[in-house]
Amino acid sequence: MVRPKKWRRVCDIPENKGFGPLDEKLNPEDIVILTVDEYETIRLIDLEGLKQEECAKRMNIARTTVQGIYIDARKKLAEALVNGKVLRIEGGNFEICNGSARCTNGKCLKGKM
Repeated sequence: MVRPKKWRRVCDIPENKGFGPLDEKLNPEDIVILTVDEYETIRLIDLEGLKQEECAKRMNIARTTVQGIYIDARKKLAEALVNGKVLRIEGGNFEICNGSARCTNGKCLKGKM
């Protein structure tokens, strides 16, 4: 029996949901999908400078799960940048933060959807 995935807490849905070459026609094989939870790990670790343990606490998941998500996200970013593909941010297994004590950066939606 497969264990159900745990919801990953994110502070907000990204405002910009797509990036890529502007002068290319869009082919389905030239699209890389980055999930919202993968985006959140990149935001927390690379932009905010958190360690994986701190990121795991904010997202309410295990550090090893953060590590796996982070590795997948970086590979997708590299694929889009190096191969000139469109990067779309959508989907994933996440819930929006409700402004709990673990997420005190002041940027959360605090329960809004």
